[in-house]
Amino acid sequence: MTAAAARARNLVALLELLLVADFTLWHASRFSAGTAGLLIALGVLPWASLAPGLWRGERRRHVWATLLVAPYLCYGIMEVLANPGARRYAGGLILITGALFVALVGFLRVSRPRAPAPT
Repeated sequence: MTAAAARARNLVALLELLLVADFTLWHASRFSAGTAGLLIALGVLPWASLAPGLWRGERRRHVWATLLVAPYLCYGIMEVLANPGARRYAGGLILITGALFVALVGFLRVSRPRAPAPT
């Protein structure tokens, strides 16, 4: 793995951690313990299942993660528009998911295998 790919992988890991933390804090502060636990489990489990592959730098996991970002972005936009009390956390979720998408695509670009030279 090149140095640029390693830096991109580390940025993806940091942003994934921020996304999970924002999602967890938001739902823990907003709902009762049982409801929050269920929502947090449903929101964090997909990222937890991808985390080992993302950390190892598996390109296929990064492709799946780019698809996984979209529902979180939509959820954040919906909450910003519909729920004034959740705007702080939802706004953070929107910013983090946007940055995470850019970092994931950046990793995919710098870790792309090079085509052999034509002979």
